[in-house]
Parts: sequence; C-alpha cells; structure tokens
Amino acid sequence: MTQLTTLADYLHSTGSLTALLEAKAGKALTVQVLYEGFRPLTRPEKQSLGLVLHRPALGKVRTVALYGNDAEPWVRATSIFPLAHLTGSAKRLQHLKTTPIGYVLFKRRRTLPHTRTVRFDNDLNAWGRHTVYDWYGKKLLISEWFLPEFAARLG
Repeated sequence: MTQLTTLADYLHSTGSLTALLEAKAGKALTVQVLYEGFRPLTRPEKQSLGLVLHRPALGKVRTVALYGNDAEPWVRATSIFPLAHLTGSAKRLQHLKTTPIGYVLFKRRRTLPHTRTVRFDNDLNAWGRHTVYDWYGKKLLISEWFLPEFAARLG
C-alpha cells in the first residue's frame, strides 16, 4: 500500500484534523511551536488567500510539530493568517501558544468552507495538504505535512 493510499483519510478529511489525530492517539495532541512571528507573505501565499498580488501584505505565521502518542512528531503544520484578517473573533488566532488551531477553528462548526490541494514534499519526504479556510469571512492558509513516521504507523 502506498503512503498516499494510507494517508487518504487524513489528507481528505473535511472536519478537524486535530480531532482525527486525537482519536488515533487516544489522547490530546502535544503541540511544539517551532516558529511564530510576523513576516511578509509570498506571492503564492497572497494568491492562495485571494489578496492583491502587487501590494505588500504581512501575515502571522505559526509552524508547529504535532505529537500523538509517539516520541516522533506526526505532523508538521504551518498556519498563515493575513494581518488584515486578524480582527474581531479572529484575534484569538494570534494567541494560540500550544493550543491546537483545530480547537479554535472547529469549536462551533464541524466543517468549514475550504479549498484544498494535496502535494508531496521531497525535502520532508511527506504527503501534505494546503487548505485555505474561510472562517467567518476571514481566510487563512494551513499547510499540514504527514511525516513519514506517522505514515509508517498507519501502514
């Protein structure tokens, strides 16, 4: 069985990936923040988020490793929030610390409007998904990579 086939349920799930991973682990995920800060968004990021391409845009970027019940991380995820979208209830997304983002995004809804692409990353040797969510009219981009150790665990 290929990694892509093994990971299909995770790559194409429409609800909270956090909930799906916690069900697999039988416990709450552990979140290790690898990077958190502000930076200019790249052209592809702005394009994915529907922003004006020729204008500079800042984003809040958070990269984390998600651990289930193994010593090795299962997922590496990067969340990108355009600074202009971090208003109202979305301000909460600036202060996640070690809280899984799924706890916030899927607190009131089981699914969210989204567009998704599935890709393979040669550097990580991992399949992943890039999802642009529409969360109460505000767009955010989340890239999640299912690390080889997790894929091997499923196989």
